[in-house]
Amino acid sequence: MSLLQVEHLIVEFPGRRGTLRALDDISFDIAPGEILGVVGESGAGKSLTGAAIIGLLEPPGRVASGRILLEGRRIDDLPAEQMRHIRGRQIGAIFQDPLTSLNPLYTVGRQLTETIRTHLPVDSAEARRRAIGLLEDTGIPAAAQRIDHYPHQFSGGMRQRVVIALALAAEPKLVIADEPTTALDVSIQAQIIQLLKRVCKERGAAVMLITHDMGVIAETCDRVAVMYAGRVAEIGPVHEVINQPAHPYSMGLMASIPDIHVERERLNQIEGAMPRLDAIPPGCAYNPRCPRAFDRCTRERPDLLAAGATRAACWLHDPHGAAAAGPRIEAGMRAS
Repeated sequence: MSLLQVEHLIVEFPGRRGTLRALDDISFDIAPGEILGVVGESGAGKSLTGAAIIGLLEPPGRVASGRILLEGRRIDDLPAEQMRHIRGRQIGAIFQDPLTSLNPLYTVGRQLTETIRTHLPVDSAEARRRAIGLLEDTGIPAAAQRIDHYPHQFSGGMRQRVVIALALAAEPKLVIADEPTTALDVSIQAQIIQLLKRVCKERGAAVMLITHDMGVIAETCDRVAVMYAGRVAEIGPVHEVINQPAHPYSMGLMASIPDIHVERERLNQIEGAMPRLDAIPPGCAYNPRCPRAFDRCTRERPDLLAAGATRAACWLHDPHGAAAAGPRIEAGMRAS
């Protein structure tokens, strides 16, 4: 049984000029002990998906349709107080900006121990011991002394490590990690990646890892979901998506990654830009940028279709209509 199930999720933002659909029919699941990577350009809907799952959509954003289930229990329609308890105990969150997650008036030790004691049946001494252990696990030196420091006494990278410790404090079953290694140098990134892997293995926790870094995805994740314009373009085992992408957008993303074994003057790039929410084209949202688009792509929106070891929202993989695509054109391979 999946630990997290997201079913046909639609998130909208009502406004004076109409309603903008930011997430459009998102579906995926994460099993206990699995790390699902979510990747895509800025504005694809990655962070918004995470915010919807943990119940932190900023007004007027709302879940307009679909369901979010944690261990089979629906959580997207819970009252705020119940969701707050679930967010602390069952779902841990790691955000891009550590300053939004830490209270500047309290020591990091107080924030960690209060979180632990709120959700776990331990006394203050045990809570402090666990807090020091979490700080050590996330790579903070002299944790026994630094636990009594305030957030402003830590560097940006150190604060991010404190946030990760805070997210893991109550031993959650699901961790939503939004760019958790952005502020960290390469050596600390490796520590955090190993920590996330260990959390999955030892505690059976599921992790949704939101990032733009394909290196982190390749090193950390079991599966990856590629998002584009508020939709899942492709989802499947991470090595399959990286090495044999099935959606033209995924192909373009992978082709744009520099290869140290290939000498070239210019990097490959995907031409054009992601559409605004109020200007998403009909059919497949990627069709204006896609070198393999054909007539059907501009009229009908594809669902996720079987594409070898992955599933891709692309008519090229429709067994009844693939022939209409015409000759194969390598996507995303144009250098400019």
